[in-house]
Amino acid sequence: MPYGAAALFVALLVWAPPATAQEADGADCSTCHDHGQKLKESAHAAVACLKCHPKHEEYPHPADVPKTPCSQCHGSEAKDYALGAHGRAAKAGNAAAPDCALCHGGAHETTRASTEAFRRSIPETCGMCHDTIAAEFNASVHGAAVRRGVTASPVCSDCHGEHSIIPVKERASPVSPAHVSETCARCHGDVRLTRRFGLPPDRVTSFESSFHGLAARAGSQSVANCASCHGVHSILPSSDPKSMIHPARLPETCGKCHPGAGMRFAIGQIHIVAGREEPRPVYWARWFYLSLIPLTIGLMLLHHGGDWIRKLFALRLCPAPAPPPRPLAGKPEMRMLPWERVQHALLAISFIVLVWTGFALRYPEQFWARPLVMWESNWPVRGTVHRIAAVVLMAVSMVHAITLLASRRLRTHWLTLLPRKRDLYEGFAGLAWAIGLRRSKPVISAHSYIEKVEYWAVIWGTFIMALTGVLLWANNWTLRYLPKSVLDLASTIHFYEAILAALSIAIWHFYSVIFDPDVYPMDPAWLTGISVRRRDSHEPKAPPTPMPQPETEEAPTPNEPEASAAG
Repeated sequence: MPYGAAALFVALLVWAPPATAQEADGADCSTCHDHGQKLKESAHAAVACLKCHPKHEEYPHPADVPKTPCSQCHGSEAKDYALGAHGRAAKAGNAAAPDCALCHGGAHETTRASTEAFRRSIPETCGMCHDTIAAEFNASVHGAAVRRGVTASPVCSDCHGEHSIIPVKERASPVSPAHVSETCARCHGDVRLTRRFGLPPDRVTSFESSFHGLAARAGSQSVANCASCHGVHSILPSSDPKSMIHPARLPETCGKCHPGAGMRFAIGQIHIVAGREEPRPVYWARWFYLSLIPLTIGLMLLHHGGDWIRKLFALRLCPAPAPPPRPLAGKPEMRMLPWERVQHALLAISFIVLVWTGFALRYPEQFWARPLVMWESNWPVRGTVHRIAAVVLMAVSMVHAITLLASRRLRTHWLTLLPRKRDLYEGFAGLAWAIGLRRSKPVISAHSYIEKVEYWAVIWGTFIMALTGVLLWANNWTLRYLPKSVLDLASTIHFYEAILAALSIAIWHFYSVIFDPDVYPMDPAWLTGISVRRRDSHEPKAPPTPMPQPETEEAPTPNEPEASAAG
């Protein structure tokens, strides 16, 4: 062999890489296949051919060798796909069910899902099967933003999911009634997005604090949500006459759940933001209660706190010899008649249930509300029990009024609770003694300002709560014949009046009947009718009966002095 040919042969042996290595990385597949250029621009550009085409390193390629499934590299995505509606349809034998290649393209021209081009193409891709829905989406505010190149605008996969697309009827779906508000909140509750696009920043919080939002937070599947009012895919701005939330179409939209809504008055503002975007009557009612509640509860704490401290010093820290007990004239006073005790028991039970269920409606995530909320997806137990207790409370109130008219004894007993001018003096004097501005404890009436304040507060609170509660209960009637602002005002008053009533009972009433040292551990008047508190009887005293005089004894003359008792 010539030296030149031998040297060339040795150089080729040393320099040329092994044929198996070239075939292993697929670098020479382009000599027979034209996928090389497409593969360079795809998401799989760095993947060797043999990764997806095993046993093709030999030529001719072996026949009937299956391709590697996408799940070999994309295991989590494949698992999500199998759980979704598309994967279920494919498993059931539906040959038209979309697979990986239909949405992402062939393995050699797969576009990266993170690119703007892929995101912009999602509505068109989904529209191959869902053409009607895609047309509605393209006409919506979201579709118009996508066409303008707004990458932050939501597309199909943002709301429905990417691979685990679950039917809307299933609770786990992100667009089910249980989760649609959370899905919308990902954009409309994002402070940066709302500032960037000039969107109202409080639409999510105002919805969550509304009746609809509170019910949805507790698991209600039938209450209105974002999609119920704004639409599903054809979401249009409120200025568009075709929009479901256009002022002219609000009666139709709200009328799906509230027949006749807006029949006489315009629906008005929907999203109410406390302290800012709310009707003026609602604003002033809120600030009235925000001023009244601290003032009232503060005076109660001052009065009873001072009373307890004064009695603590007198009984424990500076005890003085106890005076002999002052006997009451005659038999013990009946503080509560039998029928009054029955009414009080029904009132107490209904009030406690109303407080528990009412605040559970407002704060469904709290631990004390869980026994009620756990049934909410199947049965609205909070609202049902709350209304039953309300009916009991209103019935007790009517029975109380009827018995006062029918029973003279009850009426005579009730007259002692009528306010008098002396109550003002006793109230100021009692407060002055409690806070140390008066040395001696004032003498108060048998039915004092303490009982009278509580009784008339219950009467007034029951009237207010019943009136506003009926308006909220009959919300269809309210929206049909009255402005929606009346419903908003009723809701505000009902909530704050409930807070005032609950705190008043816990502080004012419970101290008087439980924690007051004069009656501790409890005044049993609500059970037996007889109180352990020492007080003068409020019953009118009968005039003394004159002693019978002998017929022979003559009355003294004006100039003759009467005989003394000793004489």
